[in-house]
Amino acid sequence: MSYTSADPGPPALRLASTGTLTYGLSVGEVLGVSTLNGARLIAGRAGLERIVQRLNVMEVPDILSWVKSNELLLTTGYPLRNTPQSLDNLVADLDERGLAALAIKLGRYLEALPAEMISQADRRGFPLILLPNDVGFDDILNQVLTDILNRQAAVLARTEEVHRALVQIVLCGGGLQEVVDEVATLLDVAVVVLDGEQRVLAGAGPDEHVQAMRAFDAGRHTACGRGGCGIAGAHGTADHLVVPVVAGGFDHGRIIAFSPAGTLRGTDLGILERAATVAALVVTKQQAVAAVESKYRADFLRDILAGRAGDDHRVVAHCDGFGWDLDRPMMVVVAELDGRPRGAGPGTGPGSQGPGAETDARVNGRPAVRGRVEPADAPGRGVRGAEERSAQERLAAAWTAAVRRHDRGAAVASFAHEVVAVIGADGGDPAELAAGPVQAMVKEASSVFAEHLPVRRTFSTGISRVVASPAALPEAYEQAVKAVRVGRQLHGAGARAHFDQLGVYRLLSLVSDPEELHAFVRETLGELAADDEPELVDLRRTLQVLLETNLNVAETARRLHFHYNTLRYRIGKLERMLGAFTEDAHLRLNLTLALHVLRMRGI
Repeated sequence: MSYTSADPGPPALRLASTGTLTYGLSVGEVLGVSTLNGARLIAGRAGLERIVQRLNVMEVPDILSWVKSNELLLTTGYPLRNTPQSLDNLVADLDERGLAALAIKLGRYLEALPAEMISQADRRGFPLILLPNDVGFDDILNQVLTDILNRQAAVLARTEEVHRALVQIVLCGGGLQEVVDEVATLLDVAVVVLDGEQRVLAGAGPDEHVQAMRAFDAGRHTACGRGGCGIAGAHGTADHLVVPVVAGGFDHGRIIAFSPAGTLRGTDLGILERAATVAALVVTKQQAVAAVESKYRADFLRDILAGRAGDDHRVVAHCDGFGWDLDRPMMVVVAELDGRPRGAGPGTGPGSQGPGAETDARVNGRPAVRGRVEPADAPGRGVRGAEERSAQERLAAAWTAAVRRHDRGAAVASFAHEVVAVIGADGGDPAELAAGPVQAMVKEASSVFAEHLPVRRTFSTGISRVVASPAALPEAYEQAVKAVRVGRQLHGAGARAHFDQLGVYRLLSLVSDPEELHAFVRETLGELAADDEPELVDLRRTLQVLLETNLNVAETARRLHFHYNTLRYRIGKLERMLGAFTEDAHLRLNLTLALHVLRMRGI
């Protein structure tokens, strides 16, 4: 077997076995340099695409301690002249250390190479090169290193030129699509930018290629450690390259190049890395603009719900610029995370009275949008706080997308602990709307919200009455908030409640002074109002079931699994504590209301 400079061999792919970018020449290209005229490849043809990044000369027998990966090792065989038996294992040892090839001069110290050494090199695809006797090692070192450096310089120059072109696109107002188009043109391949959920942000190339690139990121070739190859950084093969789009420590997705013909080279990975940097700049700019716009929209909706945004004409005109249609019958829907950390307030509106305090301020005679200001060292600022913010952001995104799909003119905004939507209610019965469009929104938002969360979370929804003008939205917002809180208390996490369906709880929620309700409970229930005595709590449960069964002793005993006489004894004890409620209908009504207030505790 021979290989000369007249047969340059296949072009090398500049990707190491780990998928990372390497600069250098392939063994085949090294054999093509002028100083190696007459050199012959005597074994290991399958390794001609191995990359040579450095050269070394073998001067000692224990060379293994000094070699490095991607190295071309030159030797005359002098260090091994007295130990020819070492040659049999030399190929295996060098190959395991990642060397590119071994080049040997024969005749002076070694007459020939053992057959087992040549056979092993062929099995491993490890190139063995027979050097001409008239070429000096210094000439080989000089020319090959010069070619490697020239190659690196050319690659860096092209990469820098591409980087300047991409930056210029951004400076001229271009976005991700323009960046992707430029990269696709430069590499003559299909290119796509995906976000963390494999959604296409921008793409250039046939649809089937775009779908294939989504599979590279989501399945067997995943680059983000969630499966597939498990490589976290830039990597690829001859048919695809994947580079993370990272900025400020946040992973914004992937930029992927795809060539079904397998024409991608390692140098293209460097260009794609520069494109990923520019894409990160574009993404962060878009996110910053979106954040400002979102805050502006949320602030204005907060002003509307607080009754301080101006008259109806001004509100409608201003909302038109946001794409919101508030000149129609409307209802307010509030979505709030369940299991909120203790002490967290319900909104981000104005009027907070201090750290951790819910507002009780009124604007133009109406309750302001509730808010909360947390001190800088509040407990929620740690890991739990970050988890809550992440869950709230996901809820906002899921709920906003669901509302937009069903009502493009709806106003949607995310506050600190809730998402508020003002949706259209044209010509529909409130109960039908709650059971129809709103239920569809809740179902869709729940499905999206639950995806990719490390811990299962739910949210509850409150729905207001239908109002006819923006001026009535503050009251509708209050109704929706009361509906979500009462609904969760009555039905548990994931509740969906309409304000008109709250019954007596709706009336109790309209009492603006909670202390008045607490005083009523204490005066009516006396000792039974406390929770610190298990016996009293048990007696209160007995009272509640008695009232629910309309004083049916037999049914109450069955529900509580008491003996009839035991229940009669308990009724006597309750009447001594509360009065003759079995004979006084008004007292029974008061007791029933007090128990309802207790069920609303925490709302």
